[in-house]
Amino acid sequence: QVQLVESGGGLVQPGGSLRLSCAASGFTFSSYAASWYRQVPGKERESVASISSVGGSTSYANSVKGRFTISRDNVKNTGYLQMNNLKPDDTAVYYCKAVGLMYWGQGTQVTVSS
Repeated sequence: QVQLVESGGGLVQPGGSLRLSCAASGFTFSSYAASWYRQVPGKERESVASISSVGGSTSYANSVKGRFTISRDNVKNTGYLQMNNLKPDDTAVYYCKAVGLMYWGQGTQVTVSS
């Protein structure tokens, strides 16, 4: 069964860090680019970072550039989002997605608050 399972979210103070993980199974993870999205209730889902299938190319939303780093380990079938210097505006549910496939994880909550 195809699955994308996000983990690593939690409550962190402004300026803190979190590393999110996305465990993929049920498909050939290495064949697909991947993206991290986030969504706040009442707002549209926003793509925050993307990475090519072998990790050679990355892109970031301006709001997170310089603070977030997307990566992947195709041997482990896992994607990552390292989030540093977190801000309250980063508070959202974070989702991972295989680009071109309509597979979504359940999301992991990130809350940045003092």
